[in-house]
Amino acid sequence: MSPRSSSSVNRLPYQRSPFRIAENVSFLRPFVKWAGGKSQLLPQFRALYPKQEKIHRYVEPFLGSGAVFFNVQALLQPSRALLSDTNAELIDTFRAVRDEVDDLIELLRQHHKQHSESYYYEVRAQPPQARAARAARLIYLNKTGFNGLYRVNSRGLFNVPFGHRAKPEIFNEALLRATSAALQKAELESRDFRDLSGVARKGDFIYFDPPYQPLSKTSSFTSYTSGSFGEKDQSDLADLYAKLDRRGCLLMLSNSDTPLIRKLYAEFRIHCVSARRMINSNGDKRGPVSEVVVLNYGPYTSRRPVSRAK
Repeated sequence: MSPRSSSSVNRLPYQRSPFRIAENVSFLRPFVKWAGGKSQLLPQFRALYPKQEKIHRYVEPFLGSGAVFFNVQALLQPSRALLSDTNAELIDTFRAVRDEVDDLIELLRQHHKQHSESYYYEVRAQPPQARAARAARLIYLNKTGFNGLYRVNSRGLFNVPFGHRAKPEIFNEALLRATSAALQKAELESRDFRDLSGVARKGDFIYFDPPYQPLSKTSSFTSYTSGSFGEKDQSDLADLYAKLDRRGCLLMLSNSDTPLIRKLYAEFRIHCVSARRMINSNGDKRGPVSEVVVLNYGPYTSRRPVSRAK
C-alpha cells in the first residue's frame, strides 16, 4: 500500500516509541496552560516522531504552551529550534523566560504576595509596558483566571474572569529556570504560519498544531487571538504543508478528525489518536475524541519524506 494512500489510516492510541527512552530523561511541563495543549498526547506522539539521530532543527509555528517542543527537545535533541506563534504576547513571554528569568521570577513573587480577586481584576485591566512585567502578567492571569484560559475580545483585551481557585500555583521557580535553559538555543518569533515558507529548510522537522477545524457549527472555541482561523486558513496551511513536503521537510500536523481535514491531507499518512478535551462548557460532553496526526514520512522508519509525484 502506498504510504500516501488516503485509505492508510492507522490508529495508534498507545504505541511505544521505537527508540529506548533512558530512565533519566526528564520532560519539562509547560509553564502555562493553553487551550488545545498536547501534554496528554505526548505518549502517543512519541511513536510518530522521526528517527532520533536525524533531527537537526525543530520548527513549530503554532507554539501554544510548548509541550511538544519540550518533549521533542528531550527525546530527539535537535541542535536548534525555531518557535513562533501569532500571539505576540505569548512569544514575548517565552522570550522573557529565556532572557529575563530572574526579573520575571521576582515579579511573579510580587503577584503571589498580592493575589486576590480584586488584585486579579486590577492586573487584568492594566497591561504593563516592560517585557518581563507583561510576561509576569500573562503567567499570573493564566494561573489564576477561570480554567487557565487565555482569551481576548475583538479589541485584543484579555477578558477571562477570575478563577476562584483556593491556592493556585502561580509559578514554579525551578521549572522556569529549567525552561529558560531549554530555550537558550531557540529562536522565538511572532509571525503568521504562512511566513514559514521563506525560512523552512530541507531536513527541518516541523510540527503544526493549528486551531482545530470545528467538529460542528456549534463547537468552535473562541480564538486566543483577536483574529480567527477559518476554512481558508486550513486550506492555506494544507498548501504550505504540501510545499514544504516537496522541499524535503519532515512534517507532522495535528487537527480534528473531520471530512475537510481528511480531504485536505488525503495523499499523506493519516494516524488517529485519542484525546480528552476539557474546554466544552457542558461537562457531559467532555470526553475522549478522535484526532488526526498527518505525517509526510513513515514514522521512525526513514528520515526521507515521501516525495509528491510531479
